[in-house]
Amino acid sequence: MPELPEVETVRRSLEQELVGRHFVALRSLGWPKIVDTHSPELFAEAIAQRQIQQVQRRAKYLLIALDNHETLIVHLRMTGQMLVVAADEPTDRHTHVVVALDNGRELRFHDPRKFGRWSLVDRSGVAALNQRLGPEPLGDDFTLDDFAQRLSRKATKIKPTLLDQSVLAGVGNIYADEALWLAKIHPLHPANSLNASEIAELFAAIKIVLNNSIEHRGTTLVNYRDAYGASGENQYHLEAYGRTGEPCRRCGTPIERIVVAQRSTHICPSCQH
Repeated sequence: MPELPEVETVRRSLEQELVGRHFVALRSLGWPKIVDTHSPELFAEAIAQRQIQQVQRRAKYLLIALDNHETLIVHLRMTGQMLVVAADEPTDRHTHVVVALDNGRELRFHDPRKFGRWSLVDRSGVAALNQRLGPEPLGDDFTLDDFAQRLSRKATKIKPTLLDQSVLAGVGNIYADEALWLAKIHPLHPANSLNASEIAELFAAIKIVLNNSIEHRGTTLVNYRDAYGASGENQYHLEAYGRTGEPCRRCGTPIERIVVAQRSTHICPSCQH
C-alpha cells in the first residue's frame, strides 16, 4: 500500500497538472463502488464544471479541494493509481474512473484490486478525517515531546504502534521497518518501554527515512506510480525492508524477516536490540 512518501509524490505531480483546471465531466465510472459517497449520477453532477483549487495530502489520503468548498478525498489503498493523460491515451480494464479536464486531458483512476475509494465530502467530512488521524510526521505539530507522550500511553509493540494511524499519520510497513533499523530499535519492544534517548533516535529516524524516500520519489515494489505513470526509486535505497538474507549495510549481519502483529518485518538481529 502506498505510504506517506508515495502519496506525497503523487500529490506533487497531480498539483502540477490539476490546480486551476476544471472538471468538465465524468466520462466513465466502471466500478461504482469506488465512489462511496454518491451514486454515479449524483457524483457526475456534483463535480461537473468545478475548479480544482488545491491538491493536498493527509496521511495516506489525497485531498483535492474544489471551488465550492467540497473536497474529493482519494485513498489509493493497495493498487490505486491517479494518472493524468491525454484523452486519446488507451484505457484498459483496470481503468475504473475517467474525468475529463478543461485542457483536453483526463484524470484517470487505475486500480486492479478495486480497493481504492473516492469520497466527495464537505468541510465536516475533512474534519472527521483529521480527527481520527494522528499528527503528520513531517509537520510542525509533530514534536518530540508529543511523540514521547503518545508512546508512553501505548503498551503495544513499537512497530504496530508506528502503524497506528491515530498515533502517527502516514507511516506504513516499509517506513516503520526503515525507521526502526535506522534507530537501532527492535520492533518487538513495547512502545512505552523506550527510554528518552531511543525515542529521540526514532523521532529523528522517522523524519529521515520519509524525507529520503520523498527525495527518491517513493518506493515502487509493484503498482505504485505517480500521476505521469513514473516509478519511484527509493526501492534501491532501502536498508531493511525486503532485504532478507542480504548483509546489513551497518554491520554485515544478514537481514532477517520476522512477523510482528501479522506484518512482515525486516530487522538486523545484531544492530536492533
